[in-house]
Amino acid sequence: MKDRSAPLVIVIAGPTGIGKTALSLKLAQHFQTGIISADSRQCFREMTIGTAKPTPEELALVPHYFINSHSITQPVTAFDFEQYALVELEHIFRTRHIAVVCGGTGLYIQALCQGMDEMPPVDKAIEEAVNIAYAEKGREWLKEAVATEDPEFFALAEVDNPARLLRALVFRRSTGRSITHFQTKTAKYRPFRILKIALDLNRQELYHRINQRVDNMMAAGLLKEAEGLYSQRPLKALNTVGYSELFDFLDGQCSLESAVELIKQHSRNYAKRQLTWFRKDKDFHWFLPDNFTDVLKLVTAEISAGV
Repeated sequence: MKDRSAPLVIVIAGPTGIGKTALSLKLAQHFQTGIISADSRQCFREMTIGTAKPTPEELALVPHYFINSHSITQPVTAFDFEQYALVELEHIFRTRHIAVVCGGTGLYIQALCQGMDEMPPVDKAIEEAVNIAYAEKGREWLKEAVATEDPEFFALAEVDNPARLLRALVFRRSTGRSITHFQTKTAKYRPFRILKIALDLNRQELYHRINQRVDNMMAAGLLKEAEGLYSQRPLKALNTVGYSELFDFLDGQCSLESAVELIKQHSRNYAKRQLTWFRKDKDFHWFLPDNFTDVLKLVTAEISAGV
């Protein structure tokens, strides 16, 4: 039984483009606390437009953590995020009794809330061979290989995120086991309470928001950002939606219009998988993204229960 007087972590989760940042900022400002990003790409300094980071003005409103904290040359895993977030939460709780965690990377949120075992090392020769095969045969080969060799992982994977698929395939071939087996089955002790909030919309409105956000990214200079990162495109951090498609355009494999439409399609597919992931966790309380009043009521009730 969790100590009701323990500090509180408010988790704001949900699919891409739904408005998690806006809600988390309102909560963090209301309780005068900081936000830890649970996004697997916003931590990279070199990736800004395509990861939909909070704006400089938003970042200045409250302290933010795990945003611009790493370089794309640094490999970052869910275990790394868990360790990082636990340290920063300890810092926040020295002066505040509440912290906000906001993001759509389900595995990162799970790692923080329940814990994750440190992964055994992979075979570098296998890793190199898999990366060469991917470069030669492409994304569809990678999807098929992971679906065949690790169907357990593939069922929940971000299948349009080559970096995650590559890691899973290398891990499977190196260890003979699915990477999912190293997710802690028994939750680790946490010195804080956790309140999980998830956002959802009707599918048509959500997809409209996603499409509009991609258009806004392109208008803000996503293509120029991708061009600046093109020479580093083999890095795992860049094998992700929004960049992979534009790299294909820059390679002459498709038109710019087709690349943008693929970004929208892959983003919508990712949102659907995010919702599937979060709905499996029955501890989430679901709200419309603009319903700050009811979210605040829930948080206030949770705080009162701990007094």
